[in-house]
Amino acid sequence: MIGKIWAKLTDHMDPFLFAAVATITALGLLVLYSAANETMSRVTSQSQKVVVALIVMMFIANLSPQFIARFGVPLYVMGIILLLGVAIGGEVVKGARRWLKIPGIGNIQPSEIMKIALPLILAWYFDRHEGAITWRNFIVAAILIAIPFALIVRQPDLGTALLVGACGFYLLFLAGLDWRIIVFGGVLSVGVFAAAWQFDWLHDYQKERITTVFNPSLDAQDAGWHTIQAAIAIGSGGVLGKGWLNGSQTHLEFLPEKHTDFIFAVYGEEFGLIGCLVLMLLYVLLIARCALISVRATSVFGRLMAGTLTLMFFTYVFVNIGMVTGMLPVVGVPLPFVSFGGTALMTLFIGVGILMSVATHRKLVGS
Repeated sequence: MIGKIWAKLTDHMDPFLFAAVATITALGLLVLYSAANETMSRVTSQSQKVVVALIVMMFIANLSPQFIARFGVPLYVMGIILLLGVAIGGEVVKGARRWLKIPGIGNIQPSEIMKIALPLILAWYFDRHEGAITWRNFIVAAILIAIPFALIVRQPDLGTALLVGACGFYLLFLAGLDWRIIVFGGVLSVGVFAAAWQFDWLHDYQKERITTVFNPSLDAQDAGWHTIQAAIAIGSGGVLGKGWLNGSQTHLEFLPEKHTDFIFAVYGEEFGLIGCLVLMLLYVLLIARCALISVRATSVFGRLMAGTLTLMFFTYVFVNIGMVTGMLPVVGVPLPFVSFGGTALMTLFIGVGILMSVATHRKLVGS
């Protein structure tokens, strides 16, 4: 009986995609043990979340893309309601109201849910208008993007808001958004950013994170501390690294947020350049497989959803490694399948489950 259930669950799993995700996740648990100062409680907690996320992933993989598309509207509405709940009575952590306490579940971060809910409703919407997409459809889509973006910026969580907005933009681009509108939007965004900087619409800490990218030493004890310590950790790892559990920056508590946003610095210090190249190769293989699934999709919904998720994974990796290595501002983006966390991890595995569904149900979708 158990064998039949297991066979059913794994029937629609993409072996290559699963192998890449499983390997990265295993490396994540390994480095998390070091980042957590060799305490098993945090690793055990993360392992339990991984098991639950894997089960959810396999369940979603067995659903057809047409069936998954039905969840676009309710999931989006639920996400907006949860974001409103955060605005009204969310948990305040480090000056930001981003978490919502759900009885029996614990704290969740609704903004993470929108990284799946937003592209899901947009892919469903454009799939329904296949062959008759007009500028009006793009206006409706822009409104659907603007609502969660504004609610997340208000928390404030500019980094997550930009990622959610990016997911929405990726889908509009894949749906055929005119390049002239993209250029106009880019110019407008630069103008809005310049105005936000000039008229102090940005928080002071957001400005500091941007300026410290160019010169972390300007505020080495505060805004630039994360970047400087991450650079020291990665640089001290050299080519081969100091070895697992032997990272001095990690274990002497110089490295902040070492189990979440800056876990790549822990990895780089202990496994060196070779280890970092191996991890990045795994991400390349993962993203390449996702891109192939997107290209082979036989429905508008599958193509848009798979393409957006592929670009979302790439953005996660690029932004996290970019901020840890000092090339981008610190925006609080986790390293996919490696950083400690529950809501983000579940979101990522749901995305993988959707990709597997698109990959393994192609014969069931009309051309």
